[in-house]
Amino acid sequence: MQLNPRRFAAEFLGTALLVMSVVGSGIMAQNLTSDVALQLLANAIATGGALFGLITIFGPISGASFNPVVTVVGYFLDGKSSVSTVVSDIVGQFSGAVVGCVIANVMFAHPFIEESMKIRDGGPTWFSEVVATVGLLLIIWGGTHARANVAALVAAWITGAYWFTSSTSIANPAVGFGRMFSDSFAGIAPQSWPMFALMQIIGGLVGFVLITTLWPSKGND
Repeated sequence: MQLNPRRFAAEFLGTALLVMSVVGSGIMAQNLTSDVALQLLANAIATGGALFGLITIFGPISGASFNPVVTVVGYFLDGKSSVSTVVSDIVGQFSGAVVGCVIANVMFAHPFIEESMKIRDGGPTWFSEVVATVGLLLIIWGGTHARANVAALVAAWITGAYWFTSSTSIANPAVGFGRMFSDSFAGIAPQSWPMFALMQIIGGLVGFVLITTLWPSKGND
């Protein structure tokens, strides 16, 4: 099946700009203050604002998943996308995440690619990623079912989840992968990423079950 270049571009650019905002705001926060709470606040606000804008503009083109877990869950819930489209979206998300991190590094005079030394591990942290991912999926499909502004809901959830999860709510394997390449506030060490991705996948499975239970008509109208 022929792939849709506009859809690929939307997922690539959206994920790139999202990671750029996450990593860039983290570096800026570190440059401006040594107060970790203020750093997290700045990072959360920048990420939430970027998410709202990016989902709003790219949603009509690709659905603005920017997240492999959301893409795969959507495939099984909605049944509207082909396997080739799902693969294309995921390739765009992972490649966009790396490019977005590189752009952020360049803007702040960091090496193009650097290995993050920020270890994120431990049971509570991993469990937090399950919770954050489940919540994200419920927000998306519940918001769609309620015909609410999903962009605003996702932005609000992620901004809040930065603060109430011990993992600071990455909730996205592609974004986590991109963040491995910046040794900064928002980075995640390569050895920490696989477990985060696994917990996010588990969150996707739990979210899928909850969505099909709460909204039997495939989670949306």
